[in-house]
Order: sequence, then structure tokens, then C-alpha cells
Amino acid sequence: MQKNLETKFLSDFEKNQNIAHKVCRVYTTNQDAHKDLFQEITIQLWKNYSKFRGDSKFSTWMYRVALNTAISLYRKSTRTVKTQDISDVAFKIKSSAYDDTEERQLSQLYKAIHQLNDIDKALIFLYLEDKPYKEISETLGITSVNARVKMNRAKEKLKNILNP
Repeated sequence: MQKNLETKFLSDFEKNQNIAHKVCRVYTTNQDAHKDLFQEITIQLWKNYSKFRGDSKFSTWMYRVALNTAISLYRKSTRTVKTQDISDVAFKIKSSAYDDTEERQLSQLYKAIHQLNDIDKALIFLYLEDKPYKEISETLGITSVNARVKMNRAKEKLKNILNP
């Protein structure tokens, strides 16, 4: 049973691992922090995978876990990250190298996004991922109407930052 769960998790994770990389890119400013956050997101996904009921797509659930992990870690003033030794896990995840060549072109946008508060960052991130408002509201645990209102306000903040 455990082996089947591990195999299914590995398959789902490897198909969607760019979600974790993208969340890391939004919430970190250097490669070491990116790696640390990626590892913590991976651990949280594995710890909670047995609780994933399949009510939503795996990618939606992964966004939620990744965003919640990033927000909770980077809200802490001490910035200490509790980690678990990954060698304790019975499987090894093949992590493809993260190529940020295309994202360098988006550097100005990311700098502006970094100036937003955590919820606005999550909203803009999911919007840029072309997620429908229904999925955004499910991921963030707010109503669809509230997601639309918050999104309009976040877009306005972003416009003001990019075009002062």
C-alpha cells in the first residue's frame, strides 16, 4: 500500500513540480532560498499526500499546499525553516534543473510582485497561471466574488508599482 502511494505521489509530483518552482520564484529572491523552499514544499506535499481526497485536481491541491507553505514560512520574522532529513523518505525524487532563462525577461514583473502583500502575491500568481476565479477561490479559501474584488485591487496595485 505504501509503495503504491509513493509511486502515485512521485508520478503526480514529477508532472507538476514546476508549480513548486514557480511558487518558489515568487516568494524567494535567491537560489539558496529557492532550494530550501522547494524542499519544504516537497516535504509538506508528501506529508499531506495521504489526506488528498481527489475532490479537486492534484495541481489545484498542490498550488494550495505550496502557497500556504510559502506564506507561512516567509511570514515568520525569524525566517528559520524547519526541515526534515529527506533521506528518511523511502523514495528519491528526480528534480529536473530549473531553467529561469525565460523568467529573466519577467524580472521587472517579479520585482513588482515582491512588493505586494502575501495574499495579493498569491492572487496575481494564480491569475498569471490562467486559473479561473473558481479555482483561485478554492485554492485560497475565499468566495469567488471576493477573489474577483481582491484581484482587481491587486492588479491596480501592480499597475501603480509598474507605472508610477
